[in-house]
Amino acid sequence: MDFASDNASGASPEVMAAIVAANAGFAPAYGADPWTQAAERRIADVFERECAVFLVATGTASNALALASLTPPWGAAFCHPDSHVMGDECGAPEFFSAGAKLVPVGGEGGKIDAGALREALDAFPRGVAKLVQPSALSLSQATESGSLYTPDEVAGLAGLAHERGVGVHMDGARFANALVALGCTPAQLTWRAGVDVLSLGASKNGTLACEAVVIFDPARAQDLVFRRKRSGHTLSKGRLLGAQMEAWLRDGHWLALARHANDCAAQLAAGLRDAPGVRTPWPTAVNEVFAVLPGAVDAALRAAGARYYDWPARRLPAALAPRGAERFVRLVTSFATSPQDVARFVEIAAGAGKD
Repeated sequence: MDFASDNASGASPEVMAAIVAANAGFAPAYGADPWTQAAERRIADVFERECAVFLVATGTASNALALASLTPPWGAAFCHPDSHVMGDECGAPEFFSAGAKLVPVGGEGGKIDAGALREALDAFPRGVAKLVQPSALSLSQATESGSLYTPDEVAGLAGLAHERGVGVHMDGARFANALVALGCTPAQLTWRAGVDVLSLGASKNGTLACEAVVIFDPARAQDLVFRRKRSGHTLSKGRLLGAQMEAWLRDGHWLALARHANDCAAQLAAGLRDAPGVRTPWPTAVNEVFAVLPGAVDAALRAAGARYYDWPARRLPAALAPRGAERFVRLVTSFATSPQDVARFVEIAAGAGKD
């Protein structure tokens, strides 16, 4: 019953088989190999346009390099205060951009509010030498609260950004889960809605270690060739990244993996909603379930070996905040989650709630 993180799962069998196949023999180094070229073509097909693709091994590198491609050292990148780039990257976006400033922009449920973004942009007028210059907007899809931006919402925020000459980045660590939940195409959720650069996350959803920076206007990608190398993320055996990405995207495999994770999360959320004393503060959209557990339920689950994380209560409206011994927790499912483990978790929670 491991619901700590979708990073806790391994790679899918199809991806592992692709790595083993690419490992045989010899191939050109540093991404000049057939597997990387196939992955680039696959991404172009999936997104329905030519784009520049840079494979890296970690999400931190993907986000930091993507933002650095949009933001000079004297620039400002606007993001939600709970976003991964703000709180979980150890300053990598600032470091990779040689000092750009992250500016928090609030909004309910982990989503940036359009009015708040407009106020933030107004606070940093272009051309004032004393101020960092507005350069990038970063949107998390899905958010750290498991919520989603619809294509129309992305387009609205991107439109505000572009009016001020600000580029738009999407942190797509759970992009596949968002696509499945929203029922739209990759193009509709990105460049057609105004996204300029996407961090396409795969490691949480079935690869061993593979992410991609996707720049939808290749003319804007020249600097990233050097930024990636300088950052230490141009792998000599790049074919092992290309093999992962190509196999992950092939025949909709990435969406099937995400669909399973989302379905398990829906099953988990439904079961917890019926468990005595358990409160779910908002609907489950993707593969993250948030719940307020009574102390006895939390203790019973942990005693049974369940793994999950406590989550910051500041992300809850005051009326939904934990009371007394209650715990606010996050539960994450993955492509490897067993429906039987979900059922067992719910059974234990329901039993402990009755006691």
